Order: sequence, then C-alpha cells, then structure tokens
Amino acid sequence: MVFYYIYSMFRFAIVLFLVSCAFAGDVRYSLTQFVEEGLAADPQVKELQQGTEEKKNQIRKLKAEAILPTFYATMMVGPAPGLKEELRGGDTVSVYDFSRMGPFWGVQAKFIQPLNLGQYRSGKKALEADLQQKTFEIESQVHSKDVELQTYYYNYLLAREMIRIATDAQSKVDEAYEKLEEALDDDDPNVSQMDLLNLKAKMHTVKEGLAEANLGMKRVMLAIRFSLNMREEDSFVAEDTLLLPRSEHLPMLEDVRSLTAKHHPDLRRLSAGLRARRIQMDLAEAKLAPEFFVMGEVEYVKSWAGNRSIMQKDAFSEDAVNKLEGVIGFGVRYNLNFWKNWENFRSARTDYHGLQLKESYAVDGLMAKAEDQYYQVLAAKEKMDALKESLRATESILKGAAMQYDLDKSKTGELVSAYTQNITMQKDYYFAVCEYNVQFAQLISKMGMSLKDFHTIYMNQ
Repeated sequence: MVFYYIYSMFRFAIVLFLVSCAFAGDVRYSLTQFVEEGLAADPQVKELQQGTEEKKNQIRKLKAEAILPTFYATMMVGPAPGLKEELRGGDTVSVYDFSRMGPFWGVQAKFIQPLNLGQYRSGKKALEADLQQKTFEIESQVHSKDVELQTYYYNYLLAREMIRIATDAQSKVDEAYEKLEEALDDDDPNVSQMDLLNLKAKMHTVKEGLAEANLGMKRVMLAIRFSLNMREEDSFVAEDTLLLPRSEHLPMLEDVRSLTAKHHPDLRRLSAGLRARRIQMDLAEAKLAPEFFVMGEVEYVKSWAGNRSIMQKDAFSEDAVNKLEGVIGFGVRYNLNFWKNWENFRSARTDYHGLQLKESYAVDGLMAKAEDQYYQVLAAKEKMDALKESLRATESILKGAAMQYDLDKSKTGELVSAYTQNITMQKDYYFAVCEYNVQFAQLISKMGMSLKDFHTIYMNQ
C-alpha cells in the first residue's frame, strides 16, 4: 500500500513537471538551433534568397519563347450582308444584299518559328550556369550571416556573464562597505576612515561595469530579436548557462586547406562562371552565322448570310465575303551589322579568359585566407588558456587575502586589491573565450562551410 502511494505521488510529480514545461514561456535555444532558426527567419537572408528568382524567371522566359516566339492572332465577329446575283453588261455578278444580313466571324494569325535550336540550348545552359553562380554567391553571403548569428549568441552569453560578475562584485563591495562602517562605529582600532574612503572611491568602477553589462545585453537582444523576427511578447533564453570554449575539435591545418579547396562556394561560383562565360562565348560565335526560321500566315473568314435563295452552310465555301487562305515558307535572316556581333563575341571571350586567369590563383588565395584565420584561432586559444591560468592564480591570491583580512581587519586594501584583480581577470578571460568562439566561427566560414555543414562533414568523419 505504501509502495502504491509513493508510486502515485511519483507519477503525479512527473505529470506536474511536464505540464509546467509545456506552459513555460521561454524557448531555450542551443547554438545550432539559434543559427538555423535565425537563417530561416532573418529578413535579410530572405531578401538574398529572392535574388535567384530573377534568374529562374529568365530561364522560364527562354523556355516560353522556344515555341512560337512570334505569334499574332486577331479575331472579329459581327453582322455581314448576304449576296445576290445581278445581270450587268451581259454578265451575272454577285453583289451585296443588305436586306439579307447574317452573322460574321473571322480570324487571322501570323507566326515565326526560329530553327536555331543550338542557340536555344546554349542560351539555356548559360542561364542555368548563371543561376548556379548566383546561388553560390548567396551561399557565401549566408555563411557570413551564419557567423553573425553565432557572434550574437556568444555575445549574449558574454553579456550574461558580465552581468553576473558585476552584480556579484557590487554585492561584495556593498557588504564590505557595511562591515567597515560597523567597525568604525565600534571604534575598531584596525579600521580607519581612510579605508572606508578608499573603498568608496572604487565603488564607481563596479557600478560602471554593471551599467556596461546591462547595456551590452540590451544591444545584443535587439540584434537577436531582429534576426529571429520575434514578437514583443516572445523571449529568448540560451540553452547554455555558462560561456565556455567551443566543444568542437579544432581541425588540423591540412584539413583546413583540403576542406577549403573542396567546399568553398566561391570556388564553385567561379567554376559556374567559367561554364557560363564559355557557353556565352559559343552563343556569341553562333550568332555570327545566319539565322533560319519558318514563318506562316493563315486567314479564315466565314459569313452565314448566304446568297439570294439559300443559306450558305458550307464552312469552306469562298465568295466575296467568305475566305480561306494561308501561306508558309522557310526564311533566312542575317544581321548586316557584323561588327557589333563580332565585338560581343570578343567581349565574351575576354571575360572567359579573365576568369581562367582568376581560376589559376583562386584556390591558393582562399586557402591562404583560411590558413590566416586558422592562425588567429590558435592565437585566440593560446590567449584564452593563458588567461585561464592567470585567473586561477588570482583566485588563490583572493583566498589568501581573505584569510589575512579575517586575521587583521587593517588588510582591507589588500583584500579589495585582490578582489579587483580577480574581477578584472574574470572579465578578460570571458572576453577571450567569446573571442575564441567567434574566431572559430570565422574559420568555419573561411573554409566555405556553414555551422551545419561543419558538423555534418567534419565532425562526423
């Protein structure tokens, strides 16, 4: 019975916990979740992605123009007079009879169908390569946005750490100030008015630190709310409770170089650009030749007014009103302004050769940028590790100063100095951690990958 009671209470506690989680107002974002949702919701990213629609529209336009690019059709309906036969000069002729009106319908159509299928295929391939080029360009810009979002996340954690440190410092200083006042009121010989004044003189730095930390939090929250497109009632809370160095393993330099050469979108954009320029050069060369086409015209007119005695029901009967005629032919067109087309060809060829020259050094240049960023990450890590050791030293100094203060209240200056040194070192250390994390994000971008790509491609190797 007791066991059943405990089991029932345990189930009730679990249900209560789940309900409380369901109604919690805060959504806790991990770094990966924040970056992915930020990229999906950021209005600037959506604006960038809209740039591919123009290229897609050009491809759809070219496909639409492939079939009957020139086609005109006109139609008319209305009343038409009938016909009657009269004898004139010994001959029988048909004349209009306005007493016998009837419905009239007519249509006329003209079309021109080019036969330059090769130009169509080349133009389509060039537009598709241009679309790929634009897609890779946008991907490179999105990677920069990826770094920006990671920076917001770590700046948020940094601001929260600064608020915690500043709040704790202000609390400790206020507590020490109250103890000094009590000691002075008790006429403690180990405490002087000068100790109180020295402590009071340093309180403004603590308050300034808290004000700067709160300002930093407000500014980074503005950026986060804009990136996530959050409403006024929405709130943001990071899943990480502490600002810690990134958990990802730092790649070796050889991996950085190989990943850059394999995945950087600028290299793929250059490859697509070369393909587009080569096709455009072929297209410009093809336009130097004459263009062949088929053209035709059809005209059909039908009146149901009839002749003098009967209603004409034959749909293809021809007389002064009814008509059915058409023409179709094969044509050749050549642009006499040959030199204009020749200059277009030379321009396309020059662009192509220019991209070929750029291709020869693009890989080395991008790998050099990634390598330079790799060295910056190493330097940031060394600085962070050095500050961590110094932070541990200041913590030991603070403990020793606190013990000395407990034995001798006149050691207030040493205690305050040790505490100030520890606070300053905490601030420097967390700034170094944030800098290392951001530099790591820059390295991922320099290698041509997003955070998601890095986790998928490199971390799962």
